[in-house]
Amino acid sequence: MSNFTLNNYSTSVNTAMKMESGERSYPIWLLLNPKYPAVRHDIWTPILDEIQDKVYRKLHTRIDTQNIFVKNAVSDIGIVPNTLNWWAAEVAKEIEMFRESVLEYQPKILITFGAFPYEFVRRVFEVKPQKGPKYWSTSNLREEFEHSIADFDISRTNRIPLLRRVITNGKFIEDRNYSSRKDSENYFHDVGKKIAEKIIENKDNLKIWIE
Repeated sequence: MSNFTLNNYSTSVNTAMKMESGERSYPIWLLLNPKYPAVRHDIWTPILDEIQDKVYRKLHTRIDTQNIFVKNAVSDIGIVPNTLNWWAAEVAKEIEMFRESVLEYQPKILITFGAFPYEFVRRVFEVKPQKGPKYWSTSNLREEFEHSIADFDISRTNRIPLLRRVITNGKFIEDRNYSSRKDSENYFHDVGKKIAEKIIENKDNLKIWIE
């Protein structure tokens, strides 16, 4: 790898690690694994499209997405854990800081992508028992998503886990079969529809609308 390429790569990683955008006072937060910043495009964008479609058809308005608060779970990509017990002291500090932000701003919808951000949030809310990131398989995360929708309560912060990757490598390639492509489309449609339904049900308690 040339020095130019390496420098570009380092810059992109550093940018991803420092990524934080939007307003903390906004009711919708997104929490990412800094290793996978592409989920904003690969996963969140098609789901948001589904949400906006359902909202517009029902309410004839749209969600103002400009101020959605987006943050990496940790600021250093090197401390992202991959086992139950190896959660460095630096991660504990990040958990405590994020807990303080959640308590201060009280977001209504906290969306995570993949295993690590979801377990990070569980520890922010001190949910027991603690799990290792490897516990959160696709099937377990899907099950947790269904629970989060069934238990949705606008009076508190709702933790909504989404998958980090629906199709291998997060991309469509020429030899990808139709069923895999269809599976991803079904996933985006299904979760987008269910999140939209909860937003519509609680429209009067969410200051998220384009005026």
